[in-house]
Amino acid sequence: MTDHPAIELIRHDRVAELRLCRPELLNRFDMQLHRELEYMLGELGRDAEVLAVVLSSTGRVFSAGGDTDVMLECAGDMAKRLDLIDEGRRLFRAVADFPKPLVVALSANSYGLGTSLVLAADAIVSCPGVEFSDPHVVMALVAGDGGCVSWPTAMGMIRAKRHLLTGDPLSADDAFRMGVVTDMEATADAVLPAALALAARIAALPPLAVQLTKRALNKVMMARTGEVLDLGFYLEGITFGSADLQEAVSAFKGKRAPRWEGR
Repeated sequence: MTDHPAIELIRHDRVAELRLCRPELLNRFDMQLHRELEYMLGELGRDAEVLAVVLSSTGRVFSAGGDTDVMLECAGDMAKRLDLIDEGRRLFRAVADFPKPLVVALSANSYGLGTSLVLAADAIVSCPGVEFSDPHVVMALVAGDGGCVSWPTAMGMIRAKRHLLTGDPLSADDAFRMGVVTDMEATADAVLPAALALAARIAALPPLAVQLTKRALNKVMMARTGEVLDLGFYLEGITFGSADLQEAVSAFKGKRAPRWEGR
């Protein structure tokens, strides 16, 4: 852990809140956040006093996804690329196979890996105006960091293809109508209290029944994870080395239209 953590742990009786707390970095999923979140989930999974967990955030976005500087570093460094891939594989599995109920308080937009993890949760509380997306293809990357697992599992293959192949966002309103967002509140300020209340309701139920039901449900997610997660990450690793990624980052930073070469 560092002197400036990426996650704050707040305890609410039998509910633990994990709050992404680097709004100045848009709660990006860099190596620090990968490691802290994986560690925290492991600790809370073993903590008998914790019966449910809420994942929340601070700032104007839930998470902006990956770090473009790290993407460029990985493009020229195979060892660093493999480290990032392995960190991501472990983190997604830590969320997908977390043994206790996990509720997301989604009060701001989410992108990329953040969205992959949100969609692997057990309940999502949100509000009008929020969008979530996976813009990997827009950045010339394969949507491989869990998106090919959690999007189809949450909403069906054809709808997942529509968003993963375009990077187009999905609004919380539409997601609620589709059954992807489970609970809608009127305002962003109401999202976290509602998520905590839902987690507290679950925590008040018989813990063995809840946790063993969760373990059975995890088998479904982990079966999909075993089918495609590693392949997705390795294919994404290939695109880290592409000229198109270099162009995507350059165009993004320069606020201009990219010019793709397909190599």
